[in-house]
Amino acid sequence: MQDAKEKVALSSIAASAGLTLAKGIVGVMSGSLALLSEAAHSLIDLGATVMTYFAVRISGRPADAEHHYGHGKVESVSALAETALLFLLSGVVIWEAIQRLLGDRGHPVDASLWAFGVIIVSVGVDFFRARVLYRVAAETSSEALEADALHFGSDMWSSVAVLIGLGFVALGFPWPTPPPP
Repeated sequence: MQDAKEKVALSSIAASAGLTLAKGIVGVMSGSLALLSEAAHSLIDLGATVMTYFAVRISGRPADAEHHYGHGKVESVSALAETALLFLLSGVVIWEAIQRLLGDRGHPVDASLWAFGVIIVSVGVDFFRARVLYRVAAETSSEALEADALHFGSDMWSSVAVLIGLGFVALGFPWPTPPPP
């Protein structure tokens, strides 16, 4: 059972690393704040999945002299730390969005095939990753894996929102843009 938890956590680390790299490269190439925030979010996801992996490993240890009831609460602490990281990222993205909306730092977004491709792949990866994490979390009663599953399920929907935004840009609706001088 412990082995299944660790395997699914390791596969989630690999998925997060790949998505972070792809979104970062395409985000810089396209100039899309949505893609750049997705890349930053994926970077935090990578850190969170690494925390989850170690939390799952530690939580599987038996009770000892210092921890009479075992190490299971490490998973809860890991889920709390992941939530704090997401709040921090939200603040940074909101700040950047406000700056762009006010016209101080706006620039055109290139809705390229690469941008669409990386977001579509991201939606698929997050969909399947959330399903596997939910299944293993239910089988093993893992709070950390369940939190990751919920997180990646919501990530899938935020990527769908980015995909819709890119679609509007591709159709010629670049709003919001700064008013002409």
